[in-house]
Amino acid sequence: WTAIKGSEFLTKADLPPLLLFAAFVLMVAVLNLLITSGSAQWALMAPVVVPMLMYVNVSPEVSQQLFRIGDSPTNIITPMSPYFALALTFLQKYYKPAGVGTLMSLAIPYSLCMMVGWFLFFVLWYLAGIPLGPGVPVR
Repeated sequence: WTAIKGSEFLTKADLPPLLLFAAFVLMVAVLNLLITSGSAQWALMAPVVVPMLMYVNVSPEVSQQLFRIGDSPTNIITPMSPYFALALTFLQKYYKPAGVGTLMSLAIPYSLCMMVGWFLFFVLWYLAGIPLGPGVPVR
């Protein structure tokens, strides 16, 4: 039901594909701040998102690629991740007064640059029409 209603909304919104892709990447990135496990987040999202995007002619391979672009760069900036505490410990080893804010201010620019860079690579790949796998068309 959610996938169908969502696809109806997306059809009515008539967003250009690249804008839809960017919105999906941002949604994944924001959700990753709360659900740090990529596999758990995909298990929750995929049953709704994949069919919803298929109804608007976006292949499952593209959906998964966009998910990975949104998921990966935000792992270092979520305090919910156990690796965040580990990174903070390493930072404090070399810079004693460092705290959560210090780590966040150091990591956010890298996270944003990775997300934008990987999305731009995907856009180039998508616009060139290069398949994501053997015999799998992008569009």
